[in-house]
This record gives sequence, C-alpha cells and structure tokens, in this order.
Amino acid sequence: MLETSTETKKEFVPTEDMELIDNAFYVQETRFMWKSILKDGKDFLFSIEKKTVIDMSRWHLMCLQDGTLDNYTRVVNDGKVLGKL
Repeated sequence: MLETSTETKKEFVPTEDMELIDNAFYVQETRFMWKSILKDGKDFLFSIEKKTVIDMSRWHLMCLQDGTLDNYTRVVNDGKVLGKL
C-alpha cells in the first residue's frame, strides 16, 4: 500500500532586500543580476537591469492574465530528426 506524505507547504516570507512592485511581484538584486519573484515565492524572470525585469514581469503577467501569451510564442524547432543518423 502506498503511503501519502502530508507535507506542509512553507509560507513564503519576503526578505528585507525584496521590493514589492504593483502588489503583484517582488524584485531582488542577486550577485550578478536582478530577479522577479512571484507572490508565492517562485522565481519568475531574470535580467541584468532592474527596470528591464520590472517591465518584462509586468508585461508577462498582463499576458498571462489576458490569455494572450500564445500570441507572442513560436516554436523554432520541433526536435524531429528526419532520415538516418
């Protein structure tokens, strides 16, 4: 019989070096870049500049909310190999 574990999820607690943007996500400076962090604690986007990570996080979240992210997505390679190797 399989036993199921009852793991309790740890609640995300922002640190002092995180800045809340638009009450939607946090930005934090790391050693070499800036990163945005969703309110549930998951890393979201990374950039060299703070302004870029803020702008792109806003845009990405807006597209997710509107359901228009697929309009800006394309497949470059399908990964199929045709013929013999």
